[in-house]
Amino acid sequence: MFKRSIGLATLIAISMLVFFTVVQNLTFEKASAQSKPTITKLVVKPAKPKAPAPVIYGIKTDSLAIVEATVKRGENLSEILDNYNISLTTISELAKKSREVFNVRRISANRNYTILHLPDSGKTAQYFIYEPSETEYVIYDLRGELNVTLEQRKVDTVERAVAGIIQNSLFDALIEAGGSAQLVNHFADIYAWRLDLNRIQPGDKFKLIYDEHVVNGQTIGFGKIKSAYFEHEGKELYAIGFQQGKSTGYYDQEGKSLKRAFLREPLEYSRVSSRFSKKRFHPVQKRYKPHLGTDFAARYGTPIRTVGDGVVVEAKYNRGNGYYVKIKHNKTYTTQYLHMSKFARGVRAGSRVKQGQTIGYVGSTGLATGPHLCYRFWKNGRQVDALRVKLPSADPVSKKHLNEFEQLKEATINQMQAINYDGKQQELLASGKQESQKGA
Repeated sequence: MFKRSIGLATLIAISMLVFFTVVQNLTFEKASAQSKPTITKLVVKPAKPKAPAPVIYGIKTDSLAIVEATVKRGENLSEILDNYNISLTTISELAKKSREVFNVRRISANRNYTILHLPDSGKTAQYFIYEPSETEYVIYDLRGELNVTLEQRKVDTVERAVAGIIQNSLFDALIEAGGSAQLVNHFADIYAWRLDLNRIQPGDKFKLIYDEHVVNGQTIGFGKIKSAYFEHEGKELYAIGFQQGKSTGYYDQEGKSLKRAFLREPLEYSRVSSRFSKKRFHPVQKRYKPHLGTDFAARYGTPIRTVGDGVVVEAKYNRGNGYYVKIKHNKTYTTQYLHMSKFARGVRAGSRVKQGQTIGYVGSTGLATGPHLCYRFWKNGRQVDALRVKLPSADPVSKKHLNEFEQLKEATINQMQAINYDGKQQELLASGKQESQKGA
């Protein structure tokens, strides 16, 4: 009995020892787990590379500040550089050096310029760059001995197409389709002898392929129309630009010229204000007398063009006509242009002129109440109505160039058929013809 008691006590003691050992180990493990430090992963992002400073007009600007502005009215070079630590003596020397390249007196209002200066408190200008036009810029290097260079920008010629369906007028439709007033005028000239553009109907269609001049992605002007298509009352009429010999003209699909030997009017897209008449009340002399010319209303300074090739026989002033030019085209035809504000450069008696050449500018000299052009026309020595006289056609495509024309005609018709009327956006046909490689 006593032995059993000892054995039981020993068993209980051992069990108690095991229990306390297990509890102690669990407590230690829990404490150890709580005391372990938290490990945080540190992610180091690589620093963004600093963007390189731009190169402007071929000049690195990593150590220069850039100022871009526009010339204000009446502002000159010394006033522009006054805030950039450039002395009047330096500006005077710069003006002398630049005379042969670009005279600083030609710096005019509303043109862009750029100044590159040191990024310190003095802001001393290192370069002054002036843009006289979209296609050129002048670099005035203000460092050291001073230097002036005139640079040409690269001009790209892009071939584009525009098409539309007329709802109200040709002008509205072509502008809405993405064209310009310049294209409208040229289009009107091309078709003036074959179509009465005042009788265009809603639903008539047109397509044009032309060149556009682009500098740094910006359109700066338009070249001439290369070819055109017009559908009037269901009839198709192509105008295919083609050069034979030294002359370039527009021909229909049969090779016939679309123009006459003379332009219909001496002003682009103008308005007739007074027609040819045997009896008209003169607004200045206040009496009825023949008006043997056609008056075109136009703004002062509008360019006047000769309607045909010829020789200037008179370019002078008198009390009635004001400044006027008279041109003999051949033995049959002579034209005269009255009330000019001035003559175009080089227009004088004896000089030869080409059809469409500017010979003067609209004014109100002589007996005139306002700016307009009085246009007179002689046929076989007799004055006739220029808007009614039947004029000879220009020559068709010659047999010598007929095969070449047929190939161009086929290519042009294929191009035109690929152009649709479903949008205002101009369709790019081809690009990349560079006219100049200089500049930036």
